[in-house]
Amino acid sequence: MAARLAAGDAERARTIVRELARHTPLLSSRSLSEQCGGRVVLKAENLQRTGSFKLRGAVHKISRLTDPQGVVAGSAGNHAQSLAYAARAKQIPCEVFMPRDASVAKVAAVEAFGGNVTLGGDSVDECVAAARERAAATGTTFVHPFDDPDVILGQSTLGLELLEDVPDLAQVVVPVGGGGLISGVAGAIKTAKPHVRVIGVQVDACAAFPASLSAHAPTTYNARPTIADGIAIKRPGELTLPLVERWVDEIVVVSEDDTADAMVWLLERAKLVVEGGGAVGVAALLAGDLRPAPDGQTVIVLSGGNVDPGLLAAIAHRHETTAGRRLRLFTRIPDRPGGLATLLARVADAGGNLVHADHVREAVPLHVRETGVELALETRGSQHSDAIITALEGAGYEVRRLDEPA
Repeated sequence: MAARLAAGDAERARTIVRELARHTPLLSSRSLSEQCGGRVVLKAENLQRTGSFKLRGAVHKISRLTDPQGVVAGSAGNHAQSLAYAARAKQIPCEVFMPRDASVAKVAAVEAFGGNVTLGGDSVDECVAAARERAAATGTTFVHPFDDPDVILGQSTLGLELLEDVPDLAQVVVPVGGGGLISGVAGAIKTAKPHVRVIGVQVDACAAFPASLSAHAPTTYNARPTIADGIAIKRPGELTLPLVERWVDEIVVVSEDDTADAMVWLLERAKLVVEGGGAVGVAALLAGDLRPAPDGQTVIVLSGGNVDPGLLAAIAHRHETTAGRRLRLFTRIPDRPGGLATLLARVADAGGNLVHADHVREAVPLHVRETGVELALETRGSQHSDAIITALEGAGYEVRRLDEPA
């Protein structure tokens, strides 16, 4: 890989990749820079065609095939979408094996791009194994999601864009699953500018690289379910691990909660939809797990934006609750006309916005002429929630919070 990069193979790959893939934008982030220190910019690969960086590797890999009968892959979704998209452009059949709990949106996108999806297996690793078997049985070409030199060279084109767009590049932060993206990006950057730091980020639910780097050999991680499904790879590649060991300066591990908070931060502050795996670099920065370079610019790669709307809504709702912007409470009101209206008028006077109200008469101690009420309210934050409760208690209501205060 080092020899191919030194010989200019990344530049040749770029000529091929740009036929389908976009040169994605760099977005400045004043708020992130001020909050974390340093100068931080975001590489918006979530705006790439198919919604992730994977298109780069898929396009380059397919360009290297001679008279393929078809392509087959195992993927959590991003590689599957990109391979299907690239195969359709060349009129090549594409079959993909995806985990049974794969994102609904990603499955639908693969099928929309003409891919034939088979759901099964509990992990990407199992799907990759199934894809290998299918390729051997049918004579089609197996395309690995990350552990393939042509795929890695395709991903290296992202690094070339950073070298071109950021003259004072000092540090690059890259999400890490199997290591294909960071191998390509780090290889391209270190070949041209060895002083630039390259930092990888994994989520703690599936962080296989730290132990593998310590052992100097791929080890299998006992993974847990994660919102960062795009980087949920239990075992580094035989090719990517030594490349990471050679070119990557540091691997950082972030929590699931910090990843969720980063997704919301990107949605609220940057107006970007970024999936969990794509948001881990921002998570590391916001959580203080890494700092921007003191001089020059730090680039955070947002590697993908393919997230189910339902999951994104659930994460946003969770954030609203932990930030104190959602208040759930229980109280009792007289069981007579106007009782609920009077309570809600007090809530409105205190500036609360009603989201949901339920009458509760079962399994709670009530006077025969009382009814219980559960309210879900939208507030401006923790202090406003406390003020609403104080106002209701001042009006004579006995209030019990049902949520966890932030």
